[in-house]
Amino acid sequence: MITAVSNATASQPVAQPTSTPSAKPAAPKPTSTSNPDSVQISQLGQTIAAAVQEDRETPAQTAQEANSGDSQAERFLAREVAAKPVAK
Repeated sequence: MITAVSNATASQPVAQPTSTPSAKPAAPKPTSTSNPDSVQISQLGQTIAAAVQEDRETPAQTAQEANSGDSQAERFLAREVAAKPVAK
C-alpha cells in the first residue's frame, strides 16, 4: 500500500557571502591531459632508450635509414667501414 509523505521538511537556503574578495584568486595550475600515473623520463633516460633502440636495429634497417638521409645511421655505417680490415 502506498502512503503520502506528510512530514517532509523544506531545505534551508544557503547564505551567500556578502563581501567579495578584492584580490583575484591565483590562476589554477595548468593541468596535464596525460594519465596521472604516467612517468616522465629524464633527458638521460631518453638518450639511453634511444641508444638501446639503435643497438637493436638490424644492419638492413641501419642501411635503409642511412639511404634515406639519417645522419646518425650514415656515421655508424662509415665507422663500420673504417673498422673493417683491408684485404690484400
